[in-house]
Amino acid sequence: MSARGHCILSHGFESGPDATKVTALAEAAERLGWSHERPDYTDLDGKRDISPLGDVAARIERLLRRTLDAAARGPVVLAGSSLGAWIAGHVSTQVPVAGLFLMAPPLRLDAAHPLQAAEVPLSVVHGWEDELIPAADVVGWTCARRGRLLLVHDNHRLSAHVETSADAFAALLRSL
Repeated sequence: MSARGHCILSHGFESGPDATKVTALAEAAERLGWSHERPDYTDLDGKRDISPLGDVAARIERLLRRTLDAAARGPVVLAGSSLGAWIAGHVSTQVPVAGLFLMAPPLRLDAAHPLQAAEVPLSVVHGWEDELIPAADVVGWTCARRGRLLLVHDNHRLSAHVETSADAFAALLRSL
C-alpha cells in the first residue's frame, strides 16, 4: 500500500484484469502515488449454472476480502466497470472506503438487487448510448447521491472514452 492509499479495480462481466479500462485506471492511480490491484473474476463469470452473470456472490466475497485487508492498512478507493461497478458499490456499504468510481453501472441486477453505494465521494462515467443501462436512470441515481457524473457519447463498453474515464478517476483520487 502506498502512502496515499490503495485502489481496487474490478473488471466487468466477461472481461478481465488486463482489460483496457481497468488498466488505464491502474496507470492513473500509479501516476498519482496510489497502489492498486485488479482482481480476476473470470473464473466466476463462467459459472452460468449459478446465474446468467456467473457467481456474483463469489465476486462480492472476493472483493470484500481484498477490501477488508486493504482497509486495515489505509485508505481504499473502489472502482469498477459494469458488473465490477455493481460489486464495488455493494462492497462499499460493508467496508469503509475513501471513494467510489463507477463506469457504466448497472442500477439493478434484478428487482431484488439494486445498486447500492456508501455515502462517500462518488464519480460515475456513463455513455449516452449505453444499450444496457439507460443514461437517464444513471443521472437520477447519481444525482440522488450528489455524485460527479460524466456522460459521454459512447455505448456500454465506453471504449471510445478510456482516457476520459482514466482522467475522471484521477480527478476523484486528487480530490481525496
